[in-house]
Amino acid sequence: MSHNEGLLSLIRIADALERIAPKPQGHFDFEKTDAFIWCPNPQFLKPIDSINRINIDLLLGIERTKETLLSNTMNFAQGYSANNALLWGARGMGKSSLVKAVHKKVQNEVQTLKLVEIHREDLPTLDLLLDILRKTSYQFIVFCDDLSFAKEEHNYKTLKAALDGGVEGRPKNVIFYVTSNRRHLMPRDMIENERSTAINPSEAVEEKVSLSDRFGLWLGFHPCSQDQYLEMIRNYCDFFELKPDPDKLVKDAIEWQQTRGSRSGRVAWQFILNLAGVYQTNIEGILSKK
Repeated sequence: MSHNEGLLSLIRIADALERIAPKPQGHFDFEKTDAFIWCPNPQFLKPIDSINRINIDLLLGIERTKETLLSNTMNFAQGYSANNALLWGARGMGKSSLVKAVHKKVQNEVQTLKLVEIHREDLPTLDLLLDILRKTSYQFIVFCDDLSFAKEEHNYKTLKAALDGGVEGRPKNVIFYVTSNRRHLMPRDMIENERSTAINPSEAVEEKVSLSDRFGLWLGFHPCSQDQYLEMIRNYCDFFELKPDPDKLVKDAIEWQQTRGSRSGRVAWQFILNLAGVYQTNIEGILSKK
């Protein structure tokens, strides 16, 4: 083997080893993907190539809330002042769907906006995540879905400190969006128990509920009426070009929600998935193209 051939072989081997070697801790490629899931052990931001979300125009019955969160997110993405947001209220009314839809809407205009989801059990490692994000030139919505805390849990203190900013301060390129079925993120019986058993009831309760006060935006989601429920379904039918008989559609939709024992945006969506199957329509395929 000649000297040049040996040198080329060494270069190829070095390139191959570099490709398969784990990237150094703290190295993340934010250019290729718009959304990530935080995995703390080892420290890794898992890229999400296909985000599970629907078009923002399909979220009905929450127009004022949608407008408020969209405006807040656009302000943040453009470098203006914005609030952390707590989306709370009725199950299945589009809290997490709105966060993901708003991110997509704003990201179409401001490409530097990224979405990072952190799971409740990983909140103790939030400081590690923020240390990574603050060193980049991108802007991040840190999103925690379906958040609530049980008795004896102390993870809320980590989030509370991050919202306050602490000595170092919250990174200017990070905003927190949290969804929960509970306005104060704590079960009512837990709050009442603190009030009844503590030496100083008001201080004990204040410690538990003050977390939600750290969010500048409280956006409430309430159960929908039957008219709103049917409007959602008709809007879905128009969007996906399903053309059932109008009277039969209403009858079937009402029967569907009665069998579920609830009426919400989620129930409307599940009805449409069933209807699309009858019409042999691939909803996921349509969404991926729009």
